[in-house]
Amino acid sequence: MTSISRRGFGGLFGASALGLAMPSLAFGAVPKVVVIGGGAGGATAARYLAKDSKGALDVTLVEASKRYYTCFYSNLYIGGFRKYGSIGHNYYGLAVNNRINVVHEWAASVDGAARTVNLASGGKLSYDKLVLSPGIALKYDSIAGYSPQAQGRMPHGWTSGTQAQQIRNQVLTMKKGGTFVMVPPPNPYRCPPGPYERVSMIAHLLKERNPTAKIIVLDPKEKFSKMGLFTAGWEKHYPGMIEWLGPDSHGGIKSVNHETMEIVTDLDTFKADAACVVPAQRAGSIAMAAGVTDGDWAPIIPATMASKADPNIHVLGDASVASSMPKSGFSANSQAKVAANAIRGELTGSRVYDPRFANTCWSLVATNDGIKVGANYKAGSEKIDVVDKFVSQGGESADVRKATYEESIGWYNGITSDMFS
Repeated sequence: MTSISRRGFGGLFGASALGLAMPSLAFGAVPKVVVIGGGAGGATAARYLAKDSKGALDVTLVEASKRYYTCFYSNLYIGGFRKYGSIGHNYYGLAVNNRINVVHEWAASVDGAARTVNLASGGKLSYDKLVLSPGIALKYDSIAGYSPQAQGRMPHGWTSGTQAQQIRNQVLTMKKGGTFVMVPPPNPYRCPPGPYERVSMIAHLLKERNPTAKIIVLDPKEKFSKMGLFTAGWEKHYPGMIEWLGPDSHGGIKSVNHETMEIVTDLDTFKADAACVVPAQRAGSIAMAAGVTDGDWAPIIPATMASKADPNIHVLGDASVASSMPKSGFSANSQAKVAANAIRGELTGSRVYDPRFANTCWSLVATNDGIKVGANYKAGSEKIDVVDKFVSQGGESADVRKATYEESIGWYNGITSDMFS
């Protein structure tokens, strides 16, 4: 098991890097592609559209933040394995190295008929193709009592920003022997940051600083990904510290109160000294505004990631209905390359390769104890199908678990280079 290098990342995952654009438009205006969202999906799509088209496309990236902090690896920052600055990235490389027009504004709405993006400042951007990769929006009202105000004391830490810092600070300043309460989200949800890796990293921090503290997990789900691996790791590394309670044990979460720091369930009330509450999720607001969602998420055509509602809009990552693929940064990066290849082919006549997708989700349970789950995928006629899958096994040696963790470091370096360089 070897680390994924920066150089190897683009070649290992995604087909769009394989072909260079062969423009079919000898005359006329250069086709315009606007990408909304500068995360794993949007930044990757913009970069591959620009670098592979060699000037045959006019690419604009719309992203309000000037510095993007990855949700993946934010848990390792909480646990003390990373510095906060190490998960922050800017858009200099995209703009300078790839000649992408980076617009740091909010996209307010989309006029699909006119093919324009309306910016919050009042400006407009026209497009021939639009890529939406807005991530998630939080459904605050899915938990009674939770709100943007409540997140100040019960942070979710589920979007790019400073809430990971809030969570780490709250854990560090908890009273001795205090209680941390984690409320994970219901399915489907963005992952990473994974709630159970987050529990592990908080436990790691408490074991070092506050070993008599307790963690209670009030889960709305009866089971979760890598459950056996996590629970075995908790018993090994943090015996007696973590109590996981599913709906059979707590009856369901009724409400939260950020002023009293109480989480009320059907069967009990839990008092927290610090808490992380993650509500249900839906596609980012601009996807809703663009009219490409059906309920909470955006259905897509698997082979191109084009919206089923509008063929000139492609939806990537967390916001899309990508069937078997999880809502992860790796998935978004993989989908971005497929979409970029399809868009270039349609607008410039370049070769379109058979779409293929990949994902791996790594989690750190304790120092050098890494686990993973992943799969390779293909585009079916109606959905993205699993080709093969893999998962860490119980009872693996310390060397294997360490190698898995080191592999994740290589992946992080590779994907962030793939996104922003």
